[in-house]
Amino acid sequence: MSEETTLIRASSGWVALNLKDLWKYRELVYFLIWRDIKVRYKQAALGVAWAIIQPILTMLVFSTVFGKFGKLPTDNSVPYPLFTLAALLPWTLFANALQRSGTSLVGSANLITKIYFPRLIIPISSVMAGLVDFGISFIILIGTMIYFKVSFTWNMLWIIPFTMLTLVTALAVGLWFSALNVRYRDVQQMIPFLVQVWMFASPVAYSAQLITDRKWQIIYGLNPMAGIIQGFRWSLLGGTPPGELMLLSSAVMLVLFIGGLYYFRRMEKTFADTV
Repeated sequence: MSEETTLIRASSGWVALNLKDLWKYRELVYFLIWRDIKVRYKQAALGVAWAIIQPILTMLVFSTVFGKFGKLPTDNSVPYPLFTLAALLPWTLFANALQRSGTSLVGSANLITKIYFPRLIIPISSVMAGLVDFGISFIILIGTMIYFKVSFTWNMLWIIPFTMLTLVTALAVGLWFSALNVRYRDVQQMIPFLVQVWMFASPVAYSAQLITDRKWQIIYGLNPMAGIIQGFRWSLLGGTPPGELMLLSSAVMLVLFIGGLYYFRRMEKTFADTV
């Protein structure tokens, strides 16, 4: 009786994306997402409360420094605490997802060196695990909107595509960093610093409408999170739609994502030997 043999061969180019394998191994994606959630909260004294504490404390600090003392204006005269919290939700989702995905391959070294599966699953599951924290924080945001008597509109449905764009942006950058971190371990030391700088380069504590010069608006739009954060605020709190800022940010995000996929797959054949 003959036995069927499967040959795993390294390949290059776009044909190596093997997107069908992601569906074939979808149960592994669910398992890794659940594993990341359990590991994050295992033996944590406050557990899921961290998903509430982090955005609230940041909101209080920003409201005191930039709102009370800095007197920064808000879009549509929205109370500054709510104005900041609406931006902190997508930003926190992006920042946490980026940091987890950027170090995910090294953290899963034992799994990578033992069995075959599409390596893309690891950063994807790391990014998707952040939706749990986001869901908890979103409930706090809804409560804050009720407290400040903000009306709910159909524009809130735009939260769904903006959330997906946030995840794709985190994955796009995370693919680059996760692949680079396998070869250069100091990348994982650079990621927290980059995230901190990136936050102040994004309209989290201030409005993107403060930038009025056309040239600087275009440069600012190269930040893929600028349009997403402004879109979150518009969908929840009203005001001016992100418009051209969103289009430019989405274009940059798409370039990062496609380039990240290509680079990740080109480097994947060396992961098991290097990690």
